[in-house]
Amino acid sequence: MPSRRGRFTLDRREVPRVAVVTGATAGVGRATARLLARRGMRIALLARGSAGLAATADEVRALGGTALPIETDVADHRQVEDAADRVCAELGGIDLWINDAFTSVFAPFQEIGPEEFRRVTEVTYLGYVYGTRAALARMSPRQSGTIVQVGSALAYRSIPLQAAYCGAKHAIVGFTESVRCELLHDRSPVRITMVHLPAVNTPQFDWVLSRLRGRAQPVPPIYQPEVAARAVVYAADRPERREYWVGGSTVATVLANRIAPALLDRYLARTGYASQQGGRPTGPHRPTNLWHPVDDADGVDHGAHGAFDDRSRGRSPQWWFSRHRAPVVAALLAGAAGAALARAARRR
Repeated sequence: MPSRRGRFTLDRREVPRVAVVTGATAGVGRATARLLARRGMRIALLARGSAGLAATADEVRALGGTALPIETDVADHRQVEDAADRVCAELGGIDLWINDAFTSVFAPFQEIGPEEFRRVTEVTYLGYVYGTRAALARMSPRQSGTIVQVGSALAYRSIPLQAAYCGAKHAIVGFTESVRCELLHDRSPVRITMVHLPAVNTPQFDWVLSRLRGRAQPVPPIYQPEVAARAVVYAADRPERREYWVGGSTVATVLANRIAPALLDRYLARTGYASQQGGRPTGPHRPTNLWHPVDDADGVDHGAHGAFDDRSRGRSPQWWFSRHRAPVVAALLAGAAGAALARAARRR
């Protein structure tokens, strides 16, 4: 049952419910599906690659959840609607929809073809639009549900070599804010929130279309997808907050851009190219997932993690503080008050 605030708390003690995760077969989406599975939820897994879908579904079932893998290209609104219909028919009413699917091209803007730019926009931005539309069409009549948009620090501060991806992430913020206002106007109990992430160790860097001389890589510091997944599930539990920032680098990036955007422009112009590529050159025949899923081509499940395990962090002190800021601040104030009283007592 929904709480008096009109939302569901994703608590393992409650009756398992229904979640949809797009981009569910790798990275943050896959790690999130695993967490939800441990709560015994019924989870629809939306992605394109059959090998990744089969492996993720097996993991969900092994962890105690119910899996419904559906091959879906989120850039096609008809496929998204058909998937949502199937979820409702086979699993029940949708309580949680997590938009996470994306693709990208690593290249200077003038080296990205118009069709490539369109494809990134259709998957990474319109995929969220179509997912949100499908979710709201099924949540609004039931007067309950939560939508979580998985965003990025790059939604507020763009970087070179990722113009299509950054543009799409910016668009998601503007779109989501508009939808939120409409839900508030309608006094709808359906909630929508965003989780903005730092660089994450996902397989995308092995299969993203890249025209860089070196191997594409995330800009350090890099976090494991489980860090992001915990934040996504936390946000689903508490969707009253407009958005969540994960990782100290996300906070620093967003705030620095608010204070000195022109200075950040120049800094990224100097450092942004080198920081996004490693020493090993990109092979000319490396498979990419812009148009087709890589795991359908090679038949291999690529898992949740990318190739940067040895450089990735499994925890985020900033995220811990964000979740516990009220008691931490209270403790600091209490400590300061105690110290002041002690000094006053010594003066007497």
